[in-house]
Amino acid sequence: MTTSSPTTARGPGDVLTATAPRRHPLSALPGWVLSSCLALLLLGAWEAVVRVFSISPLLVPAPTAVAQALIAGLADGTLLAHTWVTLQEILLGFAVAVVAAMVLAFLVTQSRLVDKAFFPLVVTTQTIPKVAIAPLLLIWFGTGMTSKVVTTALLVFFPLLVNAILGLRATDPEQITMFRSFGATRWQIFRKLQVPTALPSIFAGFDLGVVFAVTGAVVAEFVGSTEGLGYVIQATNFTLDVATTFAVLVMLSVIGLVLHALVVGIGRRVVFWSAEERSGAER
Repeated sequence: MTTSSPTTARGPGDVLTATAPRRHPLSALPGWVLSSCLALLLLGAWEAVVRVFSISPLLVPAPTAVAQALIAGLADGTLLAHTWVTLQEILLGFAVAVVAAMVLAFLVTQSRLVDKAFFPLVVTTQTIPKVAIAPLLLIWFGTGMTSKVVTTALLVFFPLLVNAILGLRATDPEQITMFRSFGATRWQIFRKLQVPTALPSIFAGFDLGVVFAVTGAVVAEFVGSTEGLGYVIQATNFTLDVATTFAVLVMLSVIGLVLHALVVGIGRRVVFWSAEERSGAER
């Protein structure tokens, strides 16, 4: 006579628990903590490689040398002065690009004539590399800040325009029909329906554009300038002061990160419903 061992029934919760993937303990830490630890690890490896292999500071300086150059530049005020010049070019160029892109996106999405006649010309002009146009802008607008602002705006303009157009055209046609059935005007539909729908896409364009703005300002300073961080990079390359060049790159990275954080923070407050949808999906 054989006896069968009792079997324990498993509920749905037991199955989910058994098949759930294991999460790494470090994944519970905040992202900034993980990023900071990784950055420190990479900097330590960089320092060790430079010292162990006795790499010339004219090729790759050690992180400690870069930090010393950065502190010295901030202490005597030279880096701060040039940073302020570049930051003005970035912000002004970005602002000009935002205004131009939003106006043109409105016209393209509201007028078929503008969409068919003007938008293809805009796309055609964007195929020209901005680096090739920069010397012409220097001739037309001079070596002052205007040429840098125009170059930055041209580099930022198209990504903002495309994102804004895609966002405005993403509005549900049925919702537009419903608004019209209630007697809403074209302006009311644009302001109360299309713009809120397009805001997540527009702010994604802002986030991308602000990074392009940093690149545009530095490229414009490379072409011709007597001040700004791009000018400092060229001057330090000429004198083989590579540590200061790396220090300027650190400053540019800080500018980019701060502007990115500002855009993301403003976007989360303005497009709050998008953040709530993402958090709900994650849960």
